[in-house]
Amino acid sequence: MVAFPNAKINLGLHILGKRSDGFHNLATVFVPIKLQDVIEVVESNNENQVIEYSQTGTEISGDLKDNLCIKAYHLLKQEFPNLPAIKMHLHKKIPMGAGLGGGSADGAFMLNLLNKKFNLNVELESLANLSLKLGSDCPFFIYNKPAYATGRGEILTQINLDLSKYSILIVNPGIHINTGWAFKSLELSQNHNDLLEVINAPIQTWKSNLKNDFEVPIFTVYPEIAQLKQKLYDLGALYAAMSGSGSTIFGIFENKLKEEIKFPTSYYVKWV
Repeated sequence: MVAFPNAKINLGLHILGKRSDGFHNLATVFVPIKLQDVIEVVESNNENQVIEYSQTGTEISGDLKDNLCIKAYHLLKQEFPNLPAIKMHLHKKIPMGAGLGGGSADGAFMLNLLNKKFNLNVELESLANLSLKLGSDCPFFIYNKPAYATGRGEILTQINLDLSKYSILIVNPGIHINTGWAFKSLELSQNHNDLLEVINAPIQTWKSNLKNDFEVPIFTVYPEIAQLKQKLYDLGALYAAMSGSGSTIFGIFENKLKEEIKFPTSYYVKWV
């Protein structure tokens, strides 16, 4: 069975304060976009190895035990000890550490895929609660529909938001932003617009009213990212912003630009 985990962008991101559990309360709007990885799972007869893992595409560094797809399998294995051994292949296309939620999407889609393939009949709400053990934004990818998110990002209210008539340009400059550093660099503010009110206003008003709190500290240290956002506005974007804690910048355009846009060859650039 094959699944296609997709990325997300954040429309606005307000960091409201630090919690007693070490996480932060936030408010944001998650929107799925058509930028996808690929996961394939087949049942294995190798009882000595519960997961045979292979990977292509962008190389994933780090220990395999930290891979969210593998963690997702073991989470379900705890609930369903008879879950068969599997062969899993991940083809990675979503830029990593880029504010697009690619790793979280992989983990959440893996839970959904295993649930369907092996007829586990886990309800979506229970699957979303389980996915929170993988990451704060994983529950969003279980439902995978535009949502207003609060709490750690796991309290979701689905909203009626349709960006299908627009073209979205994703640009990642290849700068890795450490999320822990980004949070520590924030100056928390109590002055935030009502995100739902802003989202429901015409998109032409978003430039003035729809803010990502991470942009201030990150743009100060990485002016190249700030310049990238301005470039998208210069190209005619109705709205441009950084997604999550960066470093991806996205621009929402009325139409896909016909002329070639020149970025450094090291940048990841894609219309979605």
